[in-house]
Amino acid sequence: MAKRKRRGKKKIFRLNIWLWISSILVLAIGATFWSQTLIYNKENAQGQDVVRQQKIAWINQLAPYARLMQEKYGVIASISIAQAILESDWHTSTLSTQYNNLFGIKADAGQKSVVLPTQEFQNGEWVTIQGRFAAYDSWQESMKAHAELLYHGTSWNAAQYQHVLAAKDYQAAANALTKDGYATDPTYAEKLIAIIQTWHLSRFDVPQK
Repeated sequence: MAKRKRRGKKKIFRLNIWLWISSILVLAIGATFWSQTLIYNKENAQGQDVVRQQKIAWINQLAPYARLMQEKYGVIASISIAQAILESDWHTSTLSTQYNNLFGIKADAGQKSVVLPTQEFQNGEWVTIQGRFAAYDSWQESMKAHAELLYHGTSWNAAQYQHVLAAKDYQAAANALTKDGYATDPTYAEKLIAIIQTWHLSRFDVPQK
């Protein structure tokens, strides 16, 4: 009976040792995973902060010229900036980075241009088409062309964007862009308003006289 008890104690002891080692391993693995998670979250947060600062810097670069365009043509500055952000996807699109076209403006006959694929909302669905877009020598030239387009209208309708120019605030101007046919996206106005409010772009608007 004594031998059996000793053997039983040895088995229990070995089992306890195994459980103890297993617990240490689990804790070690958990600590390593937690440490790596913290490092990843920190690096991810730092990366997001860098991107945010880059976006803010780009907004601040556009803002003074957008204000100038508002004073000269009456296009609300926050609308110009928000459209540039939306149309160029934060200055990452090919049309923006390579051809300085921040607003997706189509080319007139004889104008320097480039053909690129683009999506338009037609008959209740998004379709990809080949569009001929204007190519500019600078982003300032693009922003001026955008303001002049809204101010002078299109070649077939000089009053095309009269509601945009008559708007007293960015909400009204955003909705007028959809009403006046600037974009085919049915949620275009909502997207612009969300961008303006998220980035507080209305602080750049020239007070209406």
